[in-house]
Amino acid sequence: MYFDFDIDDKIIKLSEYAEKELQPVFKEFENNAMKWSSKILRAFQNNNLSTADFNEVTGYGYYDGGRDKLEKVYAEVFSAEDALVRPQIMSGTHAINLVLTGLLKYGETMISISGDPYDSLQTIIGTDGDSKNSLIANGIKYEQIELIDDDFDIKKIVERLKQSPVKLVEIQRSRGYSARKSLTIDKIEKVCKAIREVDKNVIIMVDNCYGEFVEDREPIEVGADIIVSSLMKNIGGGEAKTGGYIVGRKDLILDVAERFSAPCLGKDVGANLNQNLSFFKGLFNAPSVVCSSLKTMAFASFMLSRLGFDVDPAFDEKRTDIIQTISLFKSENLISFCQGIQKGSPIESYVVPVPSATPGYTKEEIMAGGSFISGSTIELSCDGPLDEPYTAFMQGGLTYEYGKLGIMIGINEILKNKQA
Repeated sequence: MYFDFDIDDKIIKLSEYAEKELQPVFKEFENNAMKWSSKILRAFQNNNLSTADFNEVTGYGYYDGGRDKLEKVYAEVFSAEDALVRPQIMSGTHAINLVLTGLLKYGETMISISGDPYDSLQTIIGTDGDSKNSLIANGIKYEQIELIDDDFDIKKIVERLKQSPVKLVEIQRSRGYSARKSLTIDKIEKVCKAIREVDKNVIIMVDNCYGEFVEDREPIEVGADIIVSSLMKNIGGGEAKTGGYIVGRKDLILDVAERFSAPCLGKDVGANLNQNLSFFKGLFNAPSVVCSSLKTMAFASFMLSRLGFDVDPAFDEKRTDIIQTISLFKSENLISFCQGIQKGSPIESYVVPVPSATPGYTKEEIMAGGSFISGSTIELSCDGPLDEPYTAFMQGGLTYEYGKLGIMIGINEILKNKQA
């Protein structure tokens, strides 16, 4: 069945061995997917979902019962009080910006306690770029506390909170493009408890991108007040064509909704643009899709580590997001692997990615991802800077079978170019 793709026999044999060794790991992913599937099914039933809830609502979007039910379902799934789930939220970055600008006012302070935020968030804050619309440009104070050995510096965080008022603490769950490990729910729970012992009022916000349904709990359940992400990652289940979500405390969601629309409108407006069906279906499929993505990443981790490359996380390591990194040591390996991932994609497999200058990055980048939905990172994709140790940042896989094929074709390209 692999001959159509001219995959080397060595890779096929290694894949067979990998799958045998990975069965206990796969079983854990499947058990977790069952847990979240049960919770989502119950939330659908508790809110009396009907086919009428998929109907398109136009204009101002008044009286959209399906949209309102969707947000109740999201709140229940995340154990939150309220939610804002809209196609008008264009990305995770947009969702984060809505939260920060909706909750922070002139003279107030926010602190990142997970070190440097993701690149786009630095522009929102104002530590990078010169936007007059950044938080700093509008009188909001920013500080950050670095991680120590991939964990929160709780002592320094507590000391800082005792010094002067802080309005919001921000946590980035995923590693993003950094070398650090992603932050587990256990670590987030520990720091939330420490924060609450010092300040019961500070808002704890978690950037939840890439993390949904990977572990058996979500940040709201362990003390976070508000969490945000894109629907084109885990929780969209490969169905959502656009959109983002924000869930958390009811009072905070109202403040953010007024920033999203207007103080006189809040959550009451916003036509669903005929997206309710894809949003509900995406959420329904998300645990299975996330499970497939995790299997794909564990398979990649096993295969590439056995071929001598550095991987993080290891195939049997606890995961808290769907991101896998592979240090490929040479630029030609990184290029070959990304070209192979593209070759193994369902869309634009004929395209050959090449390194190029990319806005926001100091080094040339190479990117691969033939996805049904442009920019969807729950579909198999990878990219990386042409800089030592030539690390590929990879995520996604709508099904394990397609993900496995993509990884094998990617590895095959490395071997073919080595042998050429």
